[in-house]
Amino acid sequence: MSAYWIAHVTVTDPDAYAGYQALAPAAFTAHGARFLARGGPSEVLEGPVLDRHVVIEFPTLADARACYDSAEYRAARARREGAATVHVVIVEGLPG
Repeated sequence: MSAYWIAHVTVTDPDAYAGYQALAPAAFTAHGARFLARGGPSEVLEGPVLDRHVVIEFPTLADARACYDSAEYRAARARREGAATVHVVIVEGLPG
């Protein structure tokens, strides 16, 4: 069953965030990720306003978690430290 990362991001230091953007794709590729939404126009209906919203599909919940815990993604997150406010959740999809 598919699983999804849902991320809400406000970038505060674009130069530092670029380091994250350079490293993160290796982790996503290694774990079968597919971007369903990445940035683009959005409308916040409830909750805090963050600038960027991302939805990433993974083959399974285990793949989604393994990506987050991977050495590649840990390195990317380290480059993002102090460069953005980030909220990430992993949610399992529904059958069918």
